[in-house]
Amino acid sequence: MKKILICEDEDVIRDFVVINLERAGYDVTDVSNGEDALAVFDKHGGDFDIALLDINLPGIDGFSVCKQLRKKSATLGIIMLSAKTQEMDKVGGLMLGADDYVTKPFSPSELVARVDAIHRRVNMATAGTQKSKIVKSGEFILNPKRRTLTKNENVLDLTQVEYQIIEFFMNNQNEALERTKILEEVWGDKYYGDIKIVDVNIRRLRMKIEDEPSSPKFIVTIWGYGYKWNGVD
Repeated sequence: MKKILICEDEDVIRDFVVINLERAGYDVTDVSNGEDALAVFDKHGGDFDIALLDINLPGIDGFSVCKQLRKKSATLGIIMLSAKTQEMDKVGGLMLGADDYVTKPFSPSELVARVDAIHRRVNMATAGTQKSKIVKSGEFILNPKRRTLTKNENVLDLTQVEYQIIEFFMNNQNEALERTKILEEVWGDKYYGDIKIVDVNIRRLRMKIEDEPSSPKFIVTIWGYGYKWNGVD
């Protein structure tokens, strides 16, 4: 069963989300505040595939819940819900470890499509059925079976989105990749959101793998085009 935790304080919106996700085949647990979301997550032993979090919650806000859930699980899919369209809301959630965001109002088809895309990614992470070979690039080793990236033999703490980006880069070393191509590879060809989600995740990823994130030497920007992994055989 596909298990999802919904945290939304507005009853009408929460009921709308619950009904549509249950119709789509999800086992839904819903709460109205951040404190309950964290308590329910722990009570169920973290046995959720996805968490859908409203940003503007009473008490602990969605950003804080996102940050705490990400510390508890690297594989949990996290989607932020926001009534705002300000860029900082979107960037803030992604920088704290969210995989995606949905801006209110949204249609049932958009919501289900975004949740399904995250669920597919979570399944890939937990199934352990990857048959790709280990990829080495200088001090980095990518292990597709374990879905891990090590740098100088130290395992880096990556979300599944970050892992997928790195996997795409390292399987296409020294090749300039368009931002739209990265978006399609990682988020799918039917992604409803903003392409800037690629840039935010690259920024977050650089903070984890680069010696000097402000002067990257591994993930290089190709201005006006996209990014390139500077590979070393």
